Amino acid sequence: MQVISATELARNTRDVLDQVLAQGQAVFIARNQAVIAQIMPSPRTMTAAQALAGLTSPMLTSIQASAWLQDSQNGFGDGVRDPWA
Repeated sequence: MQVISATELARNTRDVLDQVLAQGQAVFIARNQAVIAQIMPSPRTMTAAQALAGLTSPMLTSIQASAWLQDSQNGFGDGVRDPWA
């Protein structure tokens, strides 16, 4: 656990943020020897393209894709449609 003073944070904000990003660990901020805050890295996220890149399951047929697009644009009805029928 790294603890730095609020003054040190104010003087070296960029370096502290770079360190949090590079090490992936939180930095605790103290004022008058009491920890008052922490800076921690945000959770790792991915784009939709990155998420879909690893999929190996079959893709939609052109008919299924057209039906999905129409449903998404017009709102979904109350009925349940069997996509395999």
